[in-house]
Amino acid sequence: MTTAAQTPLELHRRSRTAGPRRTALPEDTALQSGSTAQADVPPRRDPLRFLAGYHAVATARGVAEFAKATGTAVVDAVTHFTTPMETAVRGVLWWSTMLDRRVPQWHLPNEIVLSTPFAHLRDFTAPEDRDDAVVPTLVLPPQAGHSSTVVDFSPQQSQIAVIRAAGLTRVYALDWRPATAATRTVDVTDYLDVIDRSIRRMGGKANLVGDCQGGWLATIYAALHPERVHTLTLAGAPIDFHAGDSVIAASTQAMAGKLGMAPYKALVAAGGGNMPGRAVLANFIMIQPQSEIARQLQLLANVDDAAHVERYRMFEDWFKHTQDIPGAFYLWLVENLFWKNRLISGELEIDGEKVDMRAITCPLFLLAGSTDHITPPAQLFAAAEAVGTPAKEITKRTATGGHLGLFMGRDALRQDWPPLLEAVRALSDSSSTGQRASRRRRAAQAVADPGRTPRVPAP
Repeated sequence: MTTAAQTPLELHRRSRTAGPRRTALPEDTALQSGSTAQADVPPRRDPLRFLAGYHAVATARGVAEFAKATGTAVVDAVTHFTTPMETAVRGVLWWSTMLDRRVPQWHLPNEIVLSTPFAHLRDFTAPEDRDDAVVPTLVLPPQAGHSSTVVDFSPQQSQIAVIRAAGLTRVYALDWRPATAATRTVDVTDYLDVIDRSIRRMGGKANLVGDCQGGWLATIYAALHPERVHTLTLAGAPIDFHAGDSVIAASTQAMAGKLGMAPYKALVAAGGGNMPGRAVLANFIMIQPQSEIARQLQLLANVDDAAHVERYRMFEDWFKHTQDIPGAFYLWLVENLFWKNRLISGELEIDGEKVDMRAITCPLFLLAGSTDHITPPAQLFAAAEAVGTPAKEITKRTATGGHLGLFMGRDALRQDWPPLLEAVRALSDSSSTGQRASRRRRAAQAVADPGRTPRVPAP
């Protein structure tokens, strides 16, 4: 019997049904020294020197963006005469549009079929597709201080819509809820547990898709529960957190290397036990300030273009609406992944069980962004060398563009996701080649072509 003093989170933890744990690998398959993806990685540059150089370049680019916009404004003023009143009205419209924010929404019809204090499981399966003989797909969205709606970003640009159009009609997504005082102690085991409960509710096995931080979470789950994962698809997901040129990795190594976890614990303490989403947003903006400057000045130049303003609003509504992250979970991932890089090294343990990526033997699909400054391609592609999946069943693809564009950008959704999802669908049923080609076209067409509407600069 429970007591009235128990919180919803405590009740959730008491009600867990322990999922099956993977069978331990034989001793002769344990990770050997030098056998991981880090074996022949060249010495890493000094993080402080890298950060100084990076921010100098970012500042120069920000100044260049401002100068470019100033030049455009001067030319526009010369070629299109406006009165002082018209200029003032345009300025007020620009300013009010920047400040007018809406709460991001889910766009496709869905139903919450499982709920915990920190996550919802949303079912996006259309009623007519519920009996389809296809392996269900579970999407794990990013979790970095923003809403999970990024995977259903807009009616015109939705990763969920592309997945459904590819023939993976039974599709679900976990919706990470904002942290509260009651959920500040939620940790990685809670997140892994809700993934397991979700997959068992979906039928016991799923195609797992992990975006950004949802990707390393999916990888850990797949290593602990390989029998539950039919295919694993990772997009912009850090697996080797120290590979490539990453501002986040360099800053973590520089700060934690000198001060340990004290600065991060202070941030969490200031947030009442949670990591403030607004602090995460500020960090994203500081990493690439030129994108922020370019986006706002681009709005000024196109404030009379209704289509551009709507695209701007859609992005800003999602990007500037932040949510806190459970403090215990945040501190765990900073120490174990961003700082000590224990996943790729084979040193990571969850509840006393080692997370061995070589237990993952399912088909693996990896999608990186060529200009991704949050998760450089090397951080993701390191997974190919660490898993037990045969090389012929590993697909690596690099999309043109940056980090957020992998999940909601029109190019990645139209060009890069359809062929990957076609391959996942082919492994999930026995459709003919002609049917698969048709589904690839439908997946690409699920993303509207915005025509000449300017692209909204995004990190």
